[in-house]
Amino acid sequence: MTYHFSLSLSLYLLLFTYFPSNSQSNQFCKTDIGIGEVGCGILSPPSSTTKLLIKGGTVVNAHHQEFADVYVEDGIIVAVEPNLRELCYVRFFAELAESNAKWNKVGDDVKVIDATGKYVMPGGIDPHTHLAMEALNTESVDDFFSGQAAALAGGTTMHIDFVIPVNGSLTAGLEVYEEKAKKSCMDYGFHMVITKFDDIVSRDMEIMVKEKGINSFKFFLAYKGVLMVNDELLLEGLKRCKSLGALAMVHAENGDAVFEGQKRMIQLGITGPEGHALSRPPLLEGEATARAIRLAGFVNTPLYVVHVMSIDAMEEIARARKSGLLYLISSFLFYYWLSSTIYEFGNKDDVPFKAFIVTTRLLYVLLAVVPGSVANYFPKCVALLSSLLPSLAFIKTSRNLSYGTLNRVVKCTSTTRFYSRHIGQRVVGEPVVSGLVLDDSRLWDSDFTTASKYVMSPPIRASGHGKALQGALSNGVLQLVGTDHCVFNSTQKAFGIDDFRKIPNGVNGIEERMHLVWDTMVESGQISITDYVRVTSTEWIFNMYPRKGAIIPGSDADIIILNPHSTFEINARSHHSRTDTNVYEGRRGKGKVEVTIAGGRVVWENNELKVVPGSGKYIKMAPFSYLFSGLDRADASYLSSLNAPVNRFKSTT
Repeated sequence: MTYHFSLSLSLYLLLFTYFPSNSQSNQFCKTDIGIGEVGCGILSPPSSTTKLLIKGGTVVNAHHQEFADVYVEDGIIVAVEPNLRELCYVRFFAELAESNAKWNKVGDDVKVIDATGKYVMPGGIDPHTHLAMEALNTESVDDFFSGQAAALAGGTTMHIDFVIPVNGSLTAGLEVYEEKAKKSCMDYGFHMVITKFDDIVSRDMEIMVKEKGINSFKFFLAYKGVLMVNDELLLEGLKRCKSLGALAMVHAENGDAVFEGQKRMIQLGITGPEGHALSRPPLLEGEATARAIRLAGFVNTPLYVVHVMSIDAMEEIARARKSGLLYLISSFLFYYWLSSTIYEFGNKDDVPFKAFIVTTRLLYVLLAVVPGSVANYFPKCVALLSSLLPSLAFIKTSRNLSYGTLNRVVKCTSTTRFYSRHIGQRVVGEPVVSGLVLDDSRLWDSDFTTASKYVMSPPIRASGHGKALQGALSNGVLQLVGTDHCVFNSTQKAFGIDDFRKIPNGVNGIEERMHLVWDTMVESGQISITDYVRVTSTEWIFNMYPRKGAIIPGSDADIIILNPHSTFEINARSHHSRTDTNVYEGRRGKGKVEVTIAGGRVVWENNELKVVPGSGKYIKMAPFSYLFSGLDRADASYLSSLNAPVNRFKSTT
């Protein structure tokens, strides 16, 4: 790679600290080392320049890919076009515009990164993490600095963590997590856990949504006596989420049955880590998933099922999201336009182009008169389609589209994809990387330290479940990949050496996710490169697009450069988490993140991590994502179909 940069005087005034090589430390920031001390990162800004030019790569978004350069200024993507050197001439050195020979004199304030032969993608967004989480009288060892540093080394540039209430108080819980997050070195957002429901919690939920930027609430159906909620509380929470436009999330395991299963294992003398998996079999995950889906259907509100780990749960989600022929046909037409018309047809006199305009307008008329939920969403997409097509008659490449138009088109497409595959409930399924690539065989390892590091809930399942989840991810039954990153070291795991119920639950993954999903899903041909971006980054669900999850002008400059030909190897010696074990130990694969850019700053390059405590920003997320579109009409349709109340004759005697 070629770099052109200069360090400002202020950079020299900041404290530099020694950065350890992989061979010297197995932890980026050990538990007993403070931020900025020897062995714990670097305090200097990653780069003094606020201008970056990434040239020669293939830019990949969830909706398309193209050969283009990317220009970044002050943390924002300014331009995405082929041959952006001409743009730099005009912008910085207009007097040199006629002389290509002087390109190397772009200027010291622009850092140039050569991405030839590599993919330039949005940084990963991990929708499911637990940093500095308290459990079983201890706390997960990765905090909002070390966990985020590990994430950046693996190509993830934002995550959404779960706020745990304090004695049921949402406000008190948020204050605790705001304090924990002050050391953040990358952007983050929050989900909120609900453990009880009353008038105060209901009011606080509104405050969280309208003032604090939290648009999702999680309900645990497991962990009896600690976090678990009953069906009555879940129903109240679902109704409140719907009224606020917030997404309801569930940890789906039958907590009462799990409690019974745990007692059964202890009675049988099974106290080791294998007892954890045996006490909470897949059928209990399937039952809770089905129950949550049906209750959400009863309320008519969208549902997000976190860490789907089993075939049982996945099949319940698939059953809820039933396919419909009309959706498939309309989706095909719309998607055919998006992928072909914009990028291929450029002549308004072209016969297929004209025919397509006519077809889409007829489709719009058809959908507009179809009763029920079909008409609730698709007229919006097709109306946009019909209005855009005439004006796109001379368009030849996507870069001619305005930021606003592209934003609307992609949002429309994302929702179309959701409904095109499934005519049933609005249910989102989230697999986690451990469930996709691991099986439960190591839980039976004779070494407790080895076995206990695989303890998480729901458990890692037997061989076969992972392959089924991979298939579900590839065909759209499951939507986006998280990690449930919640790590405890071997000393903490040993709390349960005589009783698996005392083993803190959780595995790593925040650093490994992007690599493992690429190797497992893309290298095997199960998903496309654009789908890879969709399932690891483009979070339409949480209303962050297009600020996050896109490489288009106006988006935040959270970018990774992935070399599909490079290989990676995972081990606890070289990872950046504070934990001393790794559930993916020894795993090798293809596809390596070579550069990570967060907020326009190069933070990972040449296997070196340069991060700044406190440089991360809290990202507010607005309510009423696309999943809520048309719910009001569906409710009105339901009410009008009741044929009630019936006026009956009442006897006076």
